[in-house]
Amino acid sequence: MAEARGGRVPIHTLLQSTPDGREVRVHGWVRTRRDSKAATFVELNDGSCLANLQVVFDVAQPTLALPDDATTGASLIVHGRLVESPAKGQPVELQAERFELVGGSTPEFPLQKKRHGFEYLRTIAHLRLRSNTFGAVARVRNALYFAIHEYFQTRGFMHVPAPMITANDAEGAGEMFTVTTLDPAHPPLVGGQVDWSQDFFGRKASLTVSGQLEAEAFAHVFHDVYSFAATFRAENSNTSRHAAEFLMCEPEMAFADLQDNIRLGEDFIKTVLAMVRERCPEDMTFFDQRIEPGLLAKLDHVMESPFEILSYTEAVRLLEASGETFEFPVAWGHDLQSEHERYLTEKQIGRPVFVVDYPRDIKAFYMRRNDDGRTVAAMDMLVPGIGEIIGGSQREERLDVLEASLRERGMGVEDYGWYLDLRRFGSVPHAGFGVGFERLLMYITGLTNIRDALAFPRTPGHVEF
Repeated sequence: MAEARGGRVPIHTLLQSTPDGREVRVHGWVRTRRDSKAATFVELNDGSCLANLQVVFDVAQPTLALPDDATTGASLIVHGRLVESPAKGQPVELQAERFELVGGSTPEFPLQKKRHGFEYLRTIAHLRLRSNTFGAVARVRNALYFAIHEYFQTRGFMHVPAPMITANDAEGAGEMFTVTTLDPAHPPLVGGQVDWSQDFFGRKASLTVSGQLEAEAFAHVFHDVYSFAATFRAENSNTSRHAAEFLMCEPEMAFADLQDNIRLGEDFIKTVLAMVRERCPEDMTFFDQRIEPGLLAKLDHVMESPFEILSYTEAVRLLEASGETFEFPVAWGHDLQSEHERYLTEKQIGRPVFVVDYPRDIKAFYMRRNDDGRTVAAMDMLVPGIGEIIGGSQREERLDVLEASLRERGMGVEDYGWYLDLRRFGSVPHAGFGVGFERLLMYITGLTNIRDALAFPRTPGHVEF
């Protein structure tokens, strides 16, 4: 029987064990408590699995009398013997022999034996992890995080550091959080403008929106790399898909083009989905039954389907000819909205699709310009149920074209001198993509709001925890 740190046995291990009467020790928190004349029944959970372990305290023994504050939310250490349970639905139970009340609780504990709404649970983010739903989210999140690292590490990709503070806007959208030590009430001014030369870094600095640019520098040495770190976007959006702080995984490959990117993206999604399905079967069944009925079938469809490749121009043609009434109008040169993406995957094509070759005016400055001069070698992976889940491109490796792109967008060429150096000294075709970790977690669990995929979400007007 596997033991964790300090000799305790995880509850998920006990629930799969033979009830042989062996003495074990468990640590956990009380989910429910029920008192009768003969015994006190406690449902104990230690976070290792969705299910609880029933612990039986014989009230005839004075040393097993639980105090009043050993109630829902309290923490216990229990020594006892694992025996067969006479109750239905639970193979084993623990007959307590001695216990320690580590931390008591009160009747005011905000999580009781009932279903709580997501809005309410967001107000107690520090305690909602003890609920069934958010315990399952945390375990799947952990499995997904490990699966992503395992995927790239076993395929020869090097994990590289991405700085949190930067002087470059990787996306060119300007939605960045400024980092400064200057007094905001009395900043130093020169010509009516803030004198950033007096700031900590000697220039204006911000929290990063992407580790891609730095990953490209590593790729020009180590071929295949990936960054996996927190990113920040000061986008004043309160939609269910946007947060100010989130994890971004960004692989980058040297000597690679758009087709290499597409192949990697498809294999990545199918593989990590399979890993999580295999490692969290109980939690995934819970999500399928309680959060999104049909979730497992949806994920199986993604894993088993060949992905379609569709040009942006063809996607617009299909949308215009669909006869659908969309909230956002469809026209060449406009970015695709979630409703357009879902129509393509769910109704038009019926399986995941890569949309490629977007108009260059709606994409980032670093994407490789196609020979037609109008489009860039970009790709978005769209999947049923959510739309875009991965975005990437082949990067522009030609120095003159990249400089022209920066100038056309009014971005200072001098600010990107180091990035241009990668094109001056041994440039190669290279490509990569980004996948928002919490967006992917939402898709895997069936959650509909990114605030529930983040342990402590940061959104406009909200940074309580």
